[in-house]
Amino acid sequence: MTAQTTRSRSVDPIQPSVVPDAARAHAEDLGTFVAASPSSYHAAAEVARRAEAAGFTRLAEDAAWEVTPGGRYVVVRDGSVIAFTVPDTAGPTTAFTIVGAHTDSTGFKLKPKPTTHGAGGWWQVGVEVYGGPLLNSWLDRELELAGRIVTLDGTEHLVRTGPMLRIPQLAIHLDRGVNDNGLTLDKQRHTQPVWGLGDAESADVLAALAADAGVDPATIGGYDVVLADTQPGRAFGAGQALYASARLDNLLSTHAGLTALLGRASSRVALRQAQEPRVETGSSVAMFAAFDHEEIGSASRSGAAGPFLEEVLARVSTALGATAEERAQAYAASLHVSSDVGHAVHPNYAERHDPANHPVAGGGPILKINANQRYATDAHGAAAWTLACATAGVPTQEFVSNNVLPCGSTIGPISATRLGIRTVDVGVPILSMHSARELTAVVDPWYLTRAMGAVLAR
Repeated sequence: MTAQTTRSRSVDPIQPSVVPDAARAHAEDLGTFVAASPSSYHAAAEVARRAEAAGFTRLAEDAAWEVTPGGRYVVVRDGSVIAFTVPDTAGPTTAFTIVGAHTDSTGFKLKPKPTTHGAGGWWQVGVEVYGGPLLNSWLDRELELAGRIVTLDGTEHLVRTGPMLRIPQLAIHLDRGVNDNGLTLDKQRHTQPVWGLGDAESADVLAALAADAGVDPATIGGYDVVLADTQPGRAFGAGQALYASARLDNLLSTHAGLTALLGRASSRVALRQAQEPRVETGSSVAMFAAFDHEEIGSASRSGAAGPFLEEVLARVSTALGATAEERAQAYAASLHVSSDVGHAVHPNYAERHDPANHPVAGGGPILKINANQRYATDAHGAAAWTLACATAGVPTQEFVSNNVLPCGSTIGPISATRLGIRTVDVGVPILSMHSARELTAVVDPWYLTRAMGAVLAR
């Protein structure tokens, strides 16, 4: 069968090497967002910061909520965040339109008793593999520690060290067959970073984190700290049409969902300055939800399998005066668009993809389909997404896996199962998924944001 590219029925993509100024501006802001978000906790904080700067009111989970028609709100739980706008006409049966994403990325997490001393006087840190990273992609990069520490008084501090660590690869002179036999890394022995030299007594990685937070190391009661690549995102290639960055999975979707929501709520955001088409205000509660722990199954208090979204929906519904019956009606009329990156066809491994569906970089966002419900897309969801893309003037394409290579999953099926809200899975095609540095086309995140804006206007 001849491979073919699946594109929108009504909108053709622009030439990939011809990148509109608005798409470039969007990519630059994506780079700024990723740089500010080395951990899920930083990402949630950056979402909240941007929302509050756009006039959203911060809600505390341990306080009573005053949610009223016409209001804009944001709430953070650990490394997860939900922001939403309530239409002026909202009532007990008002539906919800939700764009969902996740804030975490695969990589490494700091272990207990993290400071170690290796052969040759090297200072090292003990790390645990988080999710399913491409281990070799993390070698020979300048990495930082980032996340949160909690002092004994219960105060949480966001910390990041800047470039500090490196996982060094073994020289070819000491592994002559590596190019012929393949590189095999032991997850324990070969992935522990180095970060200094000297006597073991002088090394204390927690002291470095405490210094960043301005606290006494002895007061650290707990921490959730990951390794993060420090190289900035950048456009490159012919026409500067390609974009490489750390953590595109899934900060790309997080940035797109937030930008779409803020663009709907305010005329002063970047997309409006770039003269994006104005999207009229819809009649549903427009919501953006970004969850932690997707890369390890979402089963946590701040993951999509946890109660966070359900509790926020219930509190908003209650504030609008809904009874249990009216809330059920609202949910039945609601829509959730789950956005995560997907696989662009790889030019060196084209046989790994479905022979008839080849999503291409620069061809627009993808609609994810799976017969075994690894993605939550059904016919109604597909129609809603196709209409949104056409309304936004955005091309779209389908993704389905090769039958011998089962796909991963997303927050989509998890939230659909928990809430019963119709859900559709979408995303942007990339290469090098789960690498320390991933690759997309400059235009595709911009396309995705525009399509999400049309969804949120329903």
